Amino acid sequence: MAILETKNLCKIYGNKDTKIEALRNLNISINKGEFVAIIGPSGSGKSTILHLLGGIERPNGGTINVNNIDINTLSDKQLAKYRRTEVGVVFQQLNLMPMLNVKENIELPLMMGEENIDQDYINELINTLGLDKRKNHLPSQLSGGQQQRVAIGRALAAKPSIILADEPTGNLDSKTAQEVMELLKMSSKKFNQTLLVITHDENIAKKADRVIHIVDGEIKKLENNI
Repeated sequence: MAILETKNLCKIYGNKDTKIEALRNLNISINKGEFVAIIGPSGSGKSTILHLLGGIERPNGGTINVNNIDINTLSDKQLAKYRRTEVGVVFQQLNLMPMLNVKENIELPLMMGEENIDQDYINELINTLGLDKRKNHLPSQLSGGQQQRVAIGRALAAKPSIILADEPTGNLDSKTAQEVMELLKMSSKKFNQTLLVITHDENIAKKADRVIHIVDGEIKKLENNI
């Protein structure tokens, strides 16, 4: 059963002479619990897909159905709640708050939304991410891989049904990248979440259940890895 589905999704930036069609009539369907990689060269529209699915930007046309709700019909206030609770986003630039420790950075989306914090779940999450001995450390006191784990924890904190990760291993060495991807895959399975990873790395894509190849804003190929 599809948890996320787009129909004829379009996104245009600029107008007239500066018009860029970032996405053209994109149709994708992702099932609950599935791990899907979207792969393509720089400028192919990968990050645009993530921004639209995450409710960070609005499309120029088409629909985005998440749990049978078209998020394009949501008000700005409803969309903000959707971003806090329904999807967890791991950005390429981690955007950790330098003055907050590991635990506080992970809890930040819940504090911003004045949500109740399930401390048992947060502690389980911190342990799963291997950060139990670092939870009182500031980001500046962590390695790149540990900072990426904090960003993953923050994305998982609100128990979202969908995790969106934008080049989550882009700034990491190959060994740490491997560890982070295994962690993302393991945590999404453990907490029964759908995982969508944007990447240009074929090795990362091979770990997914399914791969969607994007070129110039259009799907060029679909692959099943199972």
